[in-house]
Amino acid sequence: MRTIKTSTGISVSLDGDLVAVMEVLYHEVTARQELERSFEDMNREIANLIAQMTAADLRRYLQEALFVNTITYENQRAAAYMRRVGGRRSKKPAPAIQRRRSAKR
Repeated sequence: MRTIKTSTGISVSLDGDLVAVMEVLYHEVTARQELERSFEDMNREIANLIAQMTAADLRRYLQEALFVNTITYENQRAAAYMRRVGGRRSKKPAPAIQRRRSAKR
């Protein structure tokens, strides 16, 4: 199994596990900078890792990234649909006709 290194020298195993790569990115860019990182910081580190990958590695990780993002997208769409169809009660007051009928009872 091949390994690549972050700009800080941390080894990343290229075993097809996208989440493992994302964890390393989080620790090395976001946590190390105590959440004071920028888009450019993260983009630069991702570019550093990509530059060390072979074409086969890139294909494998692109496929995994597309799969993970597709599942996430589907889950978000399903959750939005469920909220719309049967989820939340309306916070609007009941119409006046309904209030009068219930008051007569």
